Amino acid sequence: MSKIMCTSYLSRVLILAWMLTMAAAKNSGSHNYADALSKCLMFFEGQRSGKLPSSQRITWRKDSGLKDGSDVGMDLVGGYYDAGDNVKFNFPMAFTTTMLSWSVLEFGQLMGSELPHALEAIRWGSDYLLKSTSVPDSVVGVVGDPNGDHTCWERPEDMNTPRTTYVVNKEKPGSEVAAETAAALAASSMVFKDSDKFYSASLLNRSIQVFEFADKYRGSYNDSIGDGACPFYCDFSGYKDELLWGAAWLYKATKIPQYWDYVKNNIHFLGPTVVRNINGILVTSLTGDVTEFGWDSKHAGINILVSQWVMTDPNNANPFIPKADQLVCSILPQSPAQKSVTYSPGGLLFKPGGSNLQHSTSLSFLLMAYAGYMKASNKVIDCGNNFVVTPASLVNFTKRQVDYILGSNPLGMSYMVGYGQNFPRKIHHRGSVNPSMENHLQHMQCHEGDLYFKSNDPNPNILVGAIVGGPAEDDTFEDSRSNVPQSEPTTYINAPFVGVLANFLKG
Repeated sequence: MSKIMCTSYLSRVLILAWMLTMAAAKNSGSHNYADALSKCLMFFEGQRSGKLPSSQRITWRKDSGLKDGSDVGMDLVGGYYDAGDNVKFNFPMAFTTTMLSWSVLEFGQLMGSELPHALEAIRWGSDYLLKSTSVPDSVVGVVGDPNGDHTCWERPEDMNTPRTTYVVNKEKPGSEVAAETAAALAASSMVFKDSDKFYSASLLNRSIQVFEFADKYRGSYNDSIGDGACPFYCDFSGYKDELLWGAAWLYKATKIPQYWDYVKNNIHFLGPTVVRNINGILVTSLTGDVTEFGWDSKHAGINILVSQWVMTDPNNANPFIPKADQLVCSILPQSPAQKSVTYSPGGLLFKPGGSNLQHSTSLSFLLMAYAGYMKASNKVIDCGNNFVVTPASLVNFTKRQVDYILGSNPLGMSYMVGYGQNFPRKIHHRGSVNPSMENHLQHMQCHEGDLYFKSNDPNPNILVGAIVGGPAEDDTFEDSRSNVPQSEPTTYINAPFVGVLANFLKG
């Protein structure tokens, strides 16, 4: 048997083994992606801070944080709580807004009756980001003292911990939070370009100003706001990736050549390594510039985003297309390339660290978007050993990740709260765990919620659509408030999943 035949045979064996694994893990029945999308978007209403509108659908949540920003003379009412706490961390919130916007830009035409809810979710974030950037050469980084907040198990409606406002400025810069905010404003400006031209223009103009500030006054918000950022959302990848990410989004929104020149001239300054915090230990990833994507590292996202307009342009394709292709080959389990991920026995994608589903949803979004760009350009990827990736390959792979999250896994557990019959009941989330204002109107002090946290009863308030951190790498899951990496939902897990789900509504 020739070498080519041997490698081809090996590829077929690997594919067969993977298919058998998937078949064994998958429960019978198909998924209702429309219902999942509806719930995925509803989750953001449960994370709202500020004065809630009459259209609020998660009604056990009430107004909160109505004096935010008063300590610095600003109106910072609104925005989102990032997870199960009551702090507004602008860095992951801006990334959430960027990903919601990208979801609509790519797949909004497929969302049908859910599109208005997607636009509401984006606008709730972008309205707040406009407030956070209303002072020139200044960007709000965090609202709420994280250490004080994490000491108390309080409902957001009861907060009496310090609502400290942490700001980056010329003297104390924060290029990563500023540039991610610029990206979010640029992306959301494109979403509203046709429906609200004035609002869109306001977002875009602010994005340009904020990006200029981020680039001109360089520095990390880790140093500028200290324990307001760390250890909760320290930036471990540096701020250069956010600057390139912001410039790429501004080019997509404006087509102004200077932003594209900025990306091309600086992309090579992103080194081949990224430092990640894995369970308190700093670990260096040698392929970080290719394979990392999330609220901290934008490396892979830059390549996928840029690929849309350089895929058929040989003068500008390098290094973006080769790196995007490398990302794909490093993820697909059948690929002979060196892997950047591992897989559970049931087929869920894993990267080191907690809250693993953020990787599954974010990388699935990138692959889904890239599949669309590939299809439009009649492109396939050769990963070596006769293993060729088509757009359909990426869609099928992503569907398996989606189905696993929705319940096609060894436990038959949906990791989206409220979807299906078997989902997490004891998620790590203050508003969900403590009794609602409707059932306990009296103010609850800092530690009055401890009793409910320690209870073995299911959470009284169902946070519909919340996607939790997810199972362990052996497919086991502990439905426990104390197991934070597995049971806590975050906005940046849900945001990319919106676009991925929308893609499957087309049948």
